[in-house]
Amino acid sequence: MLHNMKLNASPFEKIKNGTKTIELRLNDEKRQQVKTGDFIEFSCIGNPSDKIQTKVTALHYFESFEELYNSLPLIQCGYTEETVKNACFSDMEKFYSKEEQEKYGVVGIELEITDLNIE
Repeated sequence: MLHNMKLNASPFEKIKNGTKTIELRLNDEKRQQVKTGDFIEFSCIGNPSDKIQTKVTALHYFESFEELYNSLPLIQCGYTEETVKNACFSDMEKFYSKEEQEKYGVVGIELEITDLNIE
Protein backbone atom coordinates (compact mmCIF):
# COMPACT_ATOMS: atom_id res chain seq x y z
CA MET A 1 0.00 0.00 0.00
CA LEU A 2 1.17 3.54 -0.74
CA HIS A 3 0.68 6.28 1.88
CA ASN A 4 1.26 10.01 1.38
CA MET A 5 2.73 12.26 4.07
CA LYS A 6 4.15 15.78 4.19
CA LEU A 7 7.41 16.89 5.75
CA ASN A 8 9.08 20.20 6.49
CA ALA A 9 12.19 20.89 4.41
CA SER A 10 14.82 19.89 6.99
CA PRO A 11 13.52 16.38 7.81
CA PHE A 12 12.66 15.88 4.13
CA GLU A 13 16.28 16.55 3.13
CA LYS A 14 17.59 14.30 5.92
CA ILE A 15 15.46 11.39 4.69
CA LYS A 16 16.46 12.16 1.11
CA ASN A 17 20.19 12.10 1.93
CA GLY A 18 19.87 9.02 4.16
CA THR A 19 20.82 10.59 7.49
CA LYS A 20 17.28 10.20 8.90
CA THR A 21 15.89 6.67 8.71
CA ILE A 22 13.17 6.87 11.36
CA GLU A 23 10.24 9.27 11.02
CA LEU A 24 8.48 10.16 14.28
CA ARG A 25 4.71 10.55 14.23
CA LEU A 26 1.63 10.43 16.39
CA ASN A 27 0.05 7.00 15.98
CA ASP A 28 -3.27 8.52 14.91
CA GLU A 29 -5.82 6.87 12.62
CA LYS A 30 -3.78 7.64 9.48
CA ARG A 31 -0.54 6.15 10.89
CA GLN A 32 -2.39 3.10 12.25
CA GLN A 33 -2.97 2.10 8.61
CA VAL A 34 0.79 1.90 7.91
CA LYS A 35 2.25 -1.60 7.95
CA THR A 36 5.77 -2.98 7.51
CA GLY A 37 6.39 -3.42 3.79
CA ASP A 38 4.15 -0.50 2.81
CA PHE A 39 5.46 2.50 0.90
CA ILE A 40 5.30 6.14 1.98
CA GLU A 41 5.69 8.98 -0.47
CA PHE A 42 6.83 12.10 1.34
CA SER A 43 6.33 15.51 -0.21
CA CYS A 44 8.19 18.59 0.94
CA ILE A 45 5.84 21.20 2.43
CA GLY A 46 7.83 24.08 0.90
CA ASN A 47 8.00 22.41 -2.51
CA PRO A 48 5.15 19.87 -2.93
CA SER A 49 6.48 18.64 -6.29
CA ASP A 50 9.65 17.44 -4.51
CA LYS A 51 8.87 13.87 -3.44
CA ILE A 52 10.71 10.89 -1.97
CA GLN A 53 9.43 7.34 -1.98
CA THR A 54 10.34 5.11 0.93
CA LYS A 55 9.59 1.60 2.10
CA VAL A 56 8.58 0.91 5.71
CA THR A 57 11.05 -1.60 7.17
CA ALA A 58 9.89 -1.54 10.81
CA LEU A 59 7.41 0.15 13.12
CA HIS A 60 8.29 1.05 16.72
CA TYR A 61 5.30 1.79 18.98
CA PHE A 62 5.47 3.72 22.24
CA GLU A 63 3.06 5.40 24.64
CA SER A 64 4.87 8.75 24.41
CA PHE A 65 7.75 10.55 22.73
CA GLU A 66 9.56 10.44 26.06
CA GLU A 67 9.52 6.63 25.91
CA LEU A 68 10.51 6.69 22.22
CA TYR A 69 13.45 9.06 22.85
CA ASN A 70 14.70 6.71 25.59
CA SER A 71 14.50 3.68 23.29
CA LEU A 72 15.42 4.56 19.69
CA PRO A 73 18.77 5.80 18.31
CA LEU A 74 18.16 9.54 17.96
CA ILE A 75 20.78 9.92 15.22
CA GLN A 76 18.48 7.79 13.03
CA CYS A 77 15.58 10.08 14.02
CA GLY A 78 17.20 13.10 12.39
CA TYR A 79 19.53 14.47 15.03
CA THR A 80 23.20 15.03 14.29
CA GLU A 81 26.23 14.33 16.47
CA GLU A 82 26.11 18.02 17.45
CA THR A 83 22.37 18.33 18.10
CA VAL A 84 21.77 14.96 19.77
CA LYS A 85 23.36 16.25 23.00
CA ASN A 86 20.42 18.65 23.39
CA ALA A 87 17.73 16.31 22.04
CA CYS A 88 14.63 16.24 24.18
CA PHE A 89 11.30 14.51 23.73
CA SER A 90 9.61 17.85 24.36
CA ASP A 91 10.90 18.87 20.89
CA MET A 92 8.00 16.79 19.53
CA GLU A 93 5.43 18.63 21.66
CA LYS A 94 5.65 21.50 19.17
CA PHE A 95 3.79 19.15 16.82
CA TYR A 96 1.82 16.79 19.09
CA SER A 97 0.34 17.60 22.50
CA LYS A 98 0.66 15.38 25.58
CA GLU A 99 -3.09 14.78 25.31
CA GLU A 100 -2.73 13.53 21.72
CA GLN A 101 0.13 11.27 22.79
CA GLU A 102 -1.99 9.84 25.61
CA LYS A 103 -4.89 9.24 23.22
CA TYR A 104 -3.01 7.63 20.31
CA GLY A 105 0.52 6.78 21.39
CA VAL A 106 3.43 7.44 19.03
CA VAL A 107 5.28 5.54 16.35
CA GLY A 108 8.78 5.54 14.93
CA ILE A 109 8.48 4.57 11.27
CA GLU A 110 11.74 3.03 10.09
CA LEU A 111 12.33 3.66 6.40
CA GLU A 112 14.57 2.98 3.46
CA ILE A 113 14.64 5.00 0.25
CA THR A 114 13.28 3.15 -2.74
CA ASP A 115 13.32 4.06 -6.38
CA LEU A 116 10.33 1.85 -7.11
CA ASN A 117 7.45 3.74 -8.63
CA ILE A 118 4.55 2.23 -6.68
CA GLU A 119 1.10 3.65 -7.42
